[in-house]
Amino acid sequence: MALLQQWLAPRLIRLAYGLLSSSIRWEWVGRPAEDETLPRLYMFWHARLLMMPYAFLHGLLGEGGRRMTGYAMISEHRDGEMIARVTHMLGLSTVRGSATRGGARALLKMIRLVREGNAVVAMTPDGPRGPRERVKPGVLQLARKTGLPLTPICYATSRYWRVHSWDRFYIPKPFSRGVFVIGEPVHVAPDDDPDDALARVQRAMDETQRRADSYFRNA
Repeated sequence: MALLQQWLAPRLIRLAYGLLSSSIRWEWVGRPAEDETLPRLYMFWHARLLMMPYAFLHGLLGEGGRRMTGYAMISEHRDGEMIARVTHMLGLSTVRGSATRGGARALLKMIRLVREGNAVVAMTPDGPRGPRERVKPGVLQLARKTGLPLTPICYATSRYWRVHSWDRFYIPKPFSRGVFVIGEPVHVAPDDDPDDALARVQRAMDETQRRADSYFRNA
């Protein structure tokens, strides 16, 4: 029975995910042009994780010959296993690790993938356990080692639910309108003051979320 659940559950989740994501009328703000599809480091809050595979597969990885490979850092904790399986089924690759388990190994692998030149990397700077919507220093390491800026991304929908979890997980309602907002990249030099760099990344994340959340209120 356990094996059946392990096989069946991800497929049911993938089906439900496809139905939900395709029912939403998506718009983009700041989407990179096809000739700008390069190795990138994207970051988003843990609460907005749900629709990010859709964003990567329908805009952030490029098209045709420029198609990149998307990698998501997913926790090695027990609840990350199901997320990793579904992520693979949706067409993205994973790097397992977090700030509390396997983080150094995951960071080294992400650095190698980016340096190889065909990777778009996704991270949740407040995952896997918070504090909610607070950037942790690990993302600075990745930016310094790769030389790439950190690019914030956030989505919002006209109608949604909020889960009573540590991150107040955000679930779009079917048949709503949605927007993906890509913020200004944040460059982190090796000799930048860590506290200053962390504050700049935090401001960029907060501003990108503010723009996404206000998109339909101001429509």
